[in-house]
Amino acid sequence: MKKILTTPITPEQIEDLHTGDTVYLTGMIATCRDSGHHRVLAEGRMPEAFDLQNGAIFHAGPIVRKRDDGTYEMISVGPTTSRRMESAEAAFIEKTGVKLIVGKGGMGENTAAACRKHGAIHCAYPGGCAVLAATQVEEIVRVEWEDLGMPEALWCMRVKEFGPLIVTIDTKGNNLFEENKRIYKKRLEEAGTK
Repeated sequence: MKKILTTPITPEQIEDLHTGDTVYLTGMIATCRDSGHHRVLAEGRMPEAFDLQNGAIFHAGPIVRKRDDGTYEMISVGPTTSRRMESAEAAFIEKTGVKLIVGKGGMGENTAAACRKHGAIHCAYPGGCAVLAATQVEEIVRVEWEDLGMPEALWCMRVKEFGPLIVTIDTKGNNLFEENKRIYKKRLEEAGTK
């Protein structure tokens, strides 16, 4: 059965998910990268019209076209490496109450601990699928912080069955990428002793 999360994300939607599970998202999500994290944490600013509480963010730098009527069209929205936000993500989760972080690859122990403490998850969107991701954007509802530039602005989007999203950190703090590192290290050690 296809598991579809909807925003706002309630604890019941994500508490039984495990690392390696595949989910999809329907509802609202905002792109948020390095500068957006800095704006929230260092400058103390929150988005004006996008509620991060129980919401979802996407570590992504989109390519967007403005139409003649003033609306926007998503051309491409590929995930950015989530590890870049590792130093800020735990504080961001605590301050904003965000429940779903989507990006490329995994994140570290600070984020895993914050996911466990605050009941959030991190998911990986497959790299190389930026054009596919754009087709899953039904509408760009709003853009905030345009002064940061196109890739760093908060593009607030309505999505439908956005994914596949692979759970890499669950609400218990289990971390798929760290677990896999331990497995591979053990296998490498075993292979080297023979």
